Amino acid sequence: MVALLPNIFSVLIMTEFILGNFANGFIALVNYIDWVKRQKMSSADQILTALAISRIGLLWILLINWYTAVLRTGLYSLEVRTVVHVAWAVSNHFNIWFATSLSIFYLVKIANFSSFIFLYLKQRAKSILLVIILGTPVFLVPHITVLCLDENMRTNEYEGNITQKTKLKGVFHLSFMTLFTLVNFIPFSISLTSCLLLIISLWKHLKKIQLNLKGSQDLSTKVHLRAMQTVVSFLLLHVSYFLALIISVWNSERLKNQLFVMLCEVLAMLYPLSHSFILIWKNKKLRSYLKNIRKIIRLPYH
Repeated sequence: MVALLPNIFSVLIMTEFILGNFANGFIALVNYIDWVKRQKMSSADQILTALAISRIGLLWILLINWYTAVLRTGLYSLEVRTVVHVAWAVSNHFNIWFATSLSIFYLVKIANFSSFIFLYLKQRAKSILLVIILGTPVFLVPHITVLCLDENMRTNEYEGNITQKTKLKGVFHLSFMTLFTLVNFIPFSISLTSCLLLIISLWKHLKKIQLNLKGSQDLSTKVHLRAMQTVVSFLLLHVSYFLALIISVWNSERLKNQLFVMLCEVLAMLYPLSHSFILIWKNKKLRSYLKNIRKIIRLPYH
């Protein structure tokens, strides 16, 4: 049974890869078709499309890493590993920040606060989101720099003074992991804050409509709940994705059990797959297109 586990994990990885590409490709294609028809695209659809494209790239990088690094195929080398890791860092960076931007967008568009700061953010939501996306390379550039230095130390590990090289390798690897944790924790904290503020806004809204003796299932309540479900699902899946990566990266050279590393890789790929299907189900337009496709598939042949 143990000998079959790598094959089982490979099947799971390919299944996740195919479904993930379908879900994210579907989101990008539907929004593109809608943009062609209307000659305009809403801010939410722009973020969703960018997020879907970044996740397609992330899925491909995770698949390449699986076959080159995890399965230790003939293509595996330090140079290939460096390229794959840099490509992963870029795709992972934009994937997480686009998802975070979506959380911020839901907050400023749905939540209701009388604070002057919040009203200011609400009026300039597009500009703020643009600044966030354009400003995130501040985290990406040092991340890639430290990553390349860490990989370079691995390449030249046995050249020169071995003791000194080993110490420097430990320092660079620790710096990389610290920065890796930081650049993932910051967007997670922002999304978590957005979720908490949405909960506070919903609580205030429910308290207000109870005082006015109105039903609790009004449109605003449903919109709040839908946004919260999307953000909460992102947070939960991001936590599992982040923990899987942390365990895999921290222990990739120490773990003797390669099967555990494989399991972490399988769990990591669940994130860009599952959250995209949740986004489709919680989006009225995407859900409508998906139902139409299902109806066409079920049509009998004549």
